[in-house]
Amino acid sequence: MPLTAPNLDDREYQGLVDDAKRLVQHNCKEWTDHNVHDPGITLIETFAYMVDQLLYRLNRVPDRLYIAFLDLIGVRLLPPTAARAAVTFWLSAPQEQPLVVGTGSEVATLRTEAEESVVFTTTADLTVVPCTLEHLATSTADGNVVDHSQDLRDPVPCFSESPVSGDCLLLGLSDPVPSNVLVLHLSCTAEGSGIDPQRPPWEWEAWNGSGWSACEVDRDETGGLNREGDVVLHVPSSHVASVITRHRAGWVRCRAIAAAPDQPFYRRSPIVRGASAFTIGGSIEAVHAETVRDETIGLSEGVPGQRFAVTRPPVVQGDEPVVVEVAGGDSWQTWTLVDSFAGSQLNDRHFQLDASSGEISFGPAIREPDGLLRSYGAVPPKAAPIRIPSYRTGGGKSGNVARGALSVMRTGIPFVTRVENRRPAAGGVDGETVEMAKLRGPLALRTRDRAVTGEDYEQLARQAAPGIARVRCITETENDGSGGVRVLVVPAAMDDGTGQFRFEDLRPSPHVLQRVTQHLDERRVAGARLVVEPPYYQGVTVAATLTAKGRTQPERLRAEALSALYHYFNPLTGGPDGDGWPFGRPVQGGDVFAVLQRLPGTELVDDVRLFAADPLTGQRGDRVQRIELNRNALVFSFGHQVRVVAGS
Repeated sequence: MPLTAPNLDDREYQGLVDDAKRLVQHNCKEWTDHNVHDPGITLIETFAYMVDQLLYRLNRVPDRLYIAFLDLIGVRLLPPTAARAAVTFWLSAPQEQPLVVGTGSEVATLRTEAEESVVFTTTADLTVVPCTLEHLATSTADGNVVDHSQDLRDPVPCFSESPVSGDCLLLGLSDPVPSNVLVLHLSCTAEGSGIDPQRPPWEWEAWNGSGWSACEVDRDETGGLNREGDVVLHVPSSHVASVITRHRAGWVRCRAIAAAPDQPFYRRSPIVRGASAFTIGGSIEAVHAETVRDETIGLSEGVPGQRFAVTRPPVVQGDEPVVVEVAGGDSWQTWTLVDSFAGSQLNDRHFQLDASSGEISFGPAIREPDGLLRSYGAVPPKAAPIRIPSYRTGGGKSGNVARGALSVMRTGIPFVTRVENRRPAAGGVDGETVEMAKLRGPLALRTRDRAVTGEDYEQLARQAAPGIARVRCITETENDGSGGVRVLVVPAAMDDGTGQFRFEDLRPSPHVLQRVTQHLDERRVAGARLVVEPPYYQGVTVAATLTAKGRTQPERLRAEALSALYHYFNPLTGGPDGDGWPFGRPVQGGDVFAVLQRLPGTELVDDVRLFAADPLTGQRGDRVQRIELNRNALVFSFGHQVRVVAGS
């Protein structure tokens, strides 16, 4: 199939004439005769004809030359972005000594006949800390703390006699267990009546040094503290020791929270008659990349402008920049990665990296107009071996694996029996194609690698982190004249298949924010104050009542209605055009009616109610017909509720 010739300029003769006439009307108001007999119009038509011929010839430039033009202005193909996921390592049994899962440990998907395995590598050390339960206390909603550490086998009411939201059961561990999987074995009796054992109105939290962070409940065998069993918690990485009830320990707590409208609350307090604790695993972030170590890429010829290639491109950007080492005597000299050789001097040990192709280049030598030969960067000595201590390879959309897909351990770790990713991996983006680079070329030519306008900041932010989904720049005039520039970044996140996101997944990771900030800070206008952060998310809750058509199953229609709402009020793929909810667009009841009425099984949309919600606290406001959004805010679906009435 032949390549399609790019259309470098789509203007035609009549369009050129019309543009010129509009400029005449704007700039030469005394020129009132625009008919074809006017000599000025004749000149305009003549020049339009000549420009049309030039555009025709320009569009005949072959694809190869157009790519060469892109290369001249510094356009390089963007490399793929690696997906990331939290990976949990489960132990075969509790350990008496700390167990370390080292940085660079590899896990992978199951290899099949049709597909190769997808490999992920841990980005930091994970230490599974052994612990025991040493202290027990209770706290009422008004802050009255009672210590029960004398005998952990005595019956202890978890909450006050008439439980209210804010009552807490406090458990002190011998050591803090950040990023660990904590198992609490609780001996409870069936006295915490009034609740749904599958949906207890509680929240488990761990102390982070300045407040309480939520723990994820993996499994609850106690039925809301009503029988003996285990409560398995994933403790956040911020867990630290603190002093509560005069005891220093790694504190976690179970806090009673206000019940949802359809959720029952405790009528009586549950009672714990015995408790113990231990760790059984831990979680750490892993990236879709394999680490290649100590790779020799060639021998230097001792001339400027040398180029070498790694054996396993593309090179995925890691937390630390790639370095090159050149043998010099009895040691290895470290060379630094730079974006451009423009500022490199004769003795600067600099190199450039094309991450997409894996090509490494050293500084060239250019003859100046005065005849002198100037070297931009040092030249590796002749016959000196050149190596890369380590780099990562991988990335792409193939890394966006589903929940539970990472189940194979490629690195043997003692006492670790299995591994899994509890949520889908997200952030993987394929490398840029030539066709995509052609579209980006004119933007790069306009931006000139400098951030001046809001569009410049957005373009350069995407260049710094191709894995982000949306970018919005708030310029000075939009920011009430404060003189600052805010760049709002929305990461590429994976939903659960029904359009629902975890709120944490819509906030970019610190390393993405740091990468974008550093890239823009080097290119911003002097004096411009730059802030890179996530946008404000306005929570939206919809409560609707539908009447189903005669043969439509109510439960099926309810599931379809919830999915439609989550997909529509979606910051990434929602909105009227399906490309993400527009910044600042208000939410109206009419939007909900339109979404629900389009469902095949809907006979009638009986009632729609809108509520503004806070995604962080879970609090909902009063019923409204319209939710106003700040012009730099996005929506976040928060707990939609749909009731379906069977049709006749």
